[in-house]
Amino acid sequence: MPYTPILATLGYVLSPDRRQVLMIHRNARPGDLHLGKYNGLGGKLEPLEDALHGMRREIHEEAGIQCTQVQLRGTLSWPGFGKQGEDWFGFIFLITAFEGTPLASNPEGTLEWIAIERLAELPMWEGDHHFLPLVFDDDPRPFHGVMPYRDGRPQGWRYSRV
Repeated sequence: MPYTPILATLGYVLSPDRRQVLMIHRNARPGDLHLGKYNGLGGKLEPLEDALHGMRREIHEEAGIQCTQVQLRGTLSWPGFGKQGEDWFGFIFLITAFEGTPLASNPEGTLEWIAIERLAELPMWEGDHHFLPLVFDDDPRPFHGVMPYRDGRPQGWRYSRV
């Protein structure tokens, strides 16, 4: 059976001093699968949209800023991640420069600058703790990972770099 995941982007916007990252605290919509968790910014790709365009569009929609420097840090396959067990595949980006002032909030929650070294302290998806160090490390090679989920919990994690 072919693998037909939902395609999405997930971006982490660095502050100009590169010590903080803009995170969304998903605290605005009751019934949100992500309610109470912190996450990067992003969302589903639209038809006829490439991953980079989708990332820039999502960051503008969610934070009100324009990405001027973007790095693909990796890809991640999340089989079974969705609310109904849908498969997801994400393009993970690091935004190293932007124009504009980020919004304070959006319809999904509050936007907050968080020190990178504090990320592990935040309530987030359990699996995020596995791949986030790869987003912020100094290795220039993108990572490509697989993290199967069942009932909202990761069942494994593996990745490679070329």
